[in-house]
Amino acid sequence: MTESAALPSTIDPATDVLPEELSQAVYGFFNRIPFNRHLGIEIDELRRDCVAMSLAMRPELIGNFTQGILHGGAISSLIDVCGGAMALIGAFDRHAHLTVQERMMRLSKLGTIDLRVDYLRPGRGEQFVCTSVPLRSGNKVGVVRSELHANDGTLIAVGTGTYLCG
Repeated sequence: MTESAALPSTIDPATDVLPEELSQAVYGFFNRIPFNRHLGIEIDELRRDCVAMSLAMRPELIGNFTQGILHGGAISSLIDVCGGAMALIGAFDRHAHLTVQERMMRLSKLGTIDLRVDYLRPGRGEQFVCTSVPLRSGNKVGVVRSELHANDGTLIAVGTGTYLCG
């Protein structure tokens, strides 16, 4: 994203809908990561209170070939990517006092500090959806809670991620 790109100074607290400029910034960050494309992760929904992403089952993502279940690494990756996007959205609001250039410099350092994933059930299904919600959005660190469900609604895994946001 160029310095001249317009980003919102704040997220409207009266609505969960993100301004178009912020949505485009999140998509821009997401699409610049080759691993996201390699896994086939798709952004389903971006709101200031929730992010949803999905992953279609493919033979390359099987972790247990005898049962045909989703690999734990794919599960944790989807939880991490979705959680990181949620942390990014929260950080935009927290850094509203900064110029666009300063905000982009801080957010370019976004990264995972800690990720805990609890695998609850085997990853069976054709499609998997992860939803992430903010637990805390600070000036430097954000904490996010995520859930991963199979297309039939079965809860597969939960995760808590801590992200450096500034």
